[in-house]
Amino acid sequence: MTWEADLFAYLDDLEGEAGAVFDAERQMEVADRARAEYSSVDAAGRLMASVGSDVALRVTGLGALRGQLVRVATGWCLVESGQQEWIVRLAAISTMQGVSPRSVPHDAWPVTAKLGLGSALRRISESQERCGLRMLDGAQYDVVPVRVGADFVEAVMGEQRELHLFTFEALAAVHTRR
Repeated sequence: MTWEADLFAYLDDLEGEAGAVFDAERQMEVADRARAEYSSVDAAGRLMASVGSDVALRVTGLGALRGQLVRVATGWCLVESGQQEWIVRLAAISTMQGVSPRSVPHDAWPVTAKLGLGSALRRISESQERCGLRMLDGAQYDVVPVRVGADFVEAVMGEQRELHLFTFEALAAVHTRR
């Protein structure tokens, strides 16, 4: 009986070692899959998961912007800061703080989040509301948007109400009063 007990003990040891090797390989595979999955997460998805949170953004041409993240959409987000609303192009954001560790995949975004920057600017244009444009190069313009094209906003400024076109590509943020 002793040799049988020794044999079973030896086989149990082998089975335990095989299980440990399998667990180690599985943990590496799970970690590898998690890294691969996370590589598909983008900053917009992290922002979408943060709607309703207080965030701090660093925006090219503007600097630091702190406020409540109200909306995220394709290519832009809306931040309420004090008495102002800021429409910020996502491409102009260099750093973010206060964002959720979670992410919302684009497939799960609401239909309204699929609207581009032009839609947000058209709302301002339709109301003939005065707003401030902050450009990526740091330039600032106080304007009244008149019309919005596919990739530009047409606005008047100054006492002579001179007409100017501002490309979305050069735009960092737009701010209005609430």
